[in-house]
Amino acid sequence: MKYKKLKEINEYVSKSISPMAMPEQKFEMYSVPIYDTGHPEYLFGSEIASNKLQVQKNDVLLCKINPRINRVWVVADESEYPCIASSEWIVIRNSEYNPEFLAWYFRSSKFQQLMVSEVTGIGGSLTRAQPKAIAEYPVPIVERTEQDKIVNVLNKINSVITARKTELQKLDDLVKSRFVEMFGDYNLSRSEKDWMKICDIGKVVTGSTPKTSESEYWDGDKKWITPAELQDDDIYIADTERKITEEGVDSCSLCELPKGTVLLSSRAPIGKVAITSVPMYCNQGFKNIICNEELIRPRYLYEVLYLNKGYLNSLGRGATFKEISKKIVENICIPVPKLQDQNHYVKFCSKVDKSKVAVQKSLDEMQVLFDALMQKYFG
Repeated sequence: MKYKKLKEINEYVSKSISPMAMPEQKFEMYSVPIYDTGHPEYLFGSEIASNKLQVQKNDVLLCKINPRINRVWVVADESEYPCIASSEWIVIRNSEYNPEFLAWYFRSSKFQQLMVSEVTGIGGSLTRAQPKAIAEYPVPIVERTEQDKIVNVLNKINSVITARKTELQKLDDLVKSRFVEMFGDYNLSRSEKDWMKICDIGKVVTGSTPKTSESEYWDGDKKWITPAELQDDDIYIADTERKITEEGVDSCSLCELPKGTVLLSSRAPIGKVAITSVPMYCNQGFKNIICNEELIRPRYLYEVLYLNKGYLNSLGRGATFKEISKKIVENICIPVPKLQDQNHYVKFCSKVDKSKVAVQKSLDEMQVLFDALMQKYFG
């Protein structure tokens, strides 16, 4: 594949505008904070304090801030208002390129690696990609008809990926709606007199960490989890990033967490929850609940705690770093409905989980195909 430098194909000539000079004019504004919504915002000139770049439909916007996030936007010109963009975007314009082809290329891992290779700043949101360096980066030379074919294929697969993610979110929302329908929208900060303390419905256990300097404690066959591994959408945990040895377990008297233990992160990030689907061990960043299943089901308790992440976080104590103590967790009061009702909810969740597995499988397959095609098209 042949390439040209980005500066050789970019026809955009920078031109700024002062919206404040036209206070009653409404603008179609492309800003970095609004990027995740997928749509521009509409503001009067009086609401926009600084100068902005004039852009037009099909301009490609490449974000300079923290290029690891890889924000690329094609100006859609969704209204009759003048289009403007913040100066945190690099604008690329070329009448002979399909703008979506350029956008997909700029989203490729190959181009992203270039973007993060020459940045300034001390890290995170303070890093900036350098426009002069980016202007020297290669852009593939591809016939327009071939560009259109590539865009068509990638857009179709991406739309399926988006649809699958939406399905998963709807299934999650369905579970939460069912919970509220059956039990109510519990707020643990306002406990009622008939609620039970966690120490009365289960056993709270903590974890520990073998000395990392002792290599014989690691690379074993026993699963060992940390709060950093928990994602917001995790429910069941079957594997861990690290494994410890029998010697590691003995060195710090670790308690094995049985299947069905409710994991509760007690250090930052406080309040994340999940359920073990296999036996495992954990570090000291957890306060975990082994449920008395004659009183409470783990999936029910998970949902109660998940819905109260903010409250759990507020229970953190400490000057240097916040943590929930074992005693605090033991004294959290939980509403405990009839076990029959909990079982109905758990069965409903099980059916939804089966649907989620099928959707997730399809999503994973589409993602593998998409990644392979991005590699094929852009290297």
